[in-house]
Amino acid sequence: MSTQLPIVARVTRRFTHPPERVFDAWLDPQQVRRWMAASIPRRKMASTAELLRVEIDARVGGTFSFVELRDGEEVEHTGEYLELDRPRRLVFTWAVPKYSADRDRVSIDIVPQDTGCELTLLHEMKPEWAEYESRTVAGWTLMIDSIAGTLG
Repeated sequence: MSTQLPIVARVTRRFTHPPERVFDAWLDPQQVRRWMAASIPRRKMASTAELLRVEIDARVGGTFSFVELRDGEEVEHTGEYLELDRPRRLVFTWAVPKYSADRDRVSIDIVPQDTGCELTLLHEMKPEWAEYESRTVAGWTLMIDSIAGTLG
């Protein structure tokens, strides 16, 4: 059993939208397709990329799968929903099986504000992935910014 603490990538963003709209943007396949696809061109992972598929079973124990086409190669992101407490908290695993068997833990907390809400995302990964912390923060930041853009 490892006693090393996980690396935690953290992103916080304020939204002018109600917590329910921000929460639902994570679980509605049509909305996920819009914001995830909007963030792909801005990521530096590949010279060309597009979102091919979004599948979501939004319930505790349910799973998701997002498939990107990166430079002609399909890359799948998968996970399982561990907690769903609309509109306050969402927790899921996150994996990219093509590159690693590891399953990270992502928690999203949404706190109502006077006008809108504040979202905090924590992505916990094994210590051996420490060199990817800043890239992980940058990737989630782009995706969360894209959520704000698609909510309009």
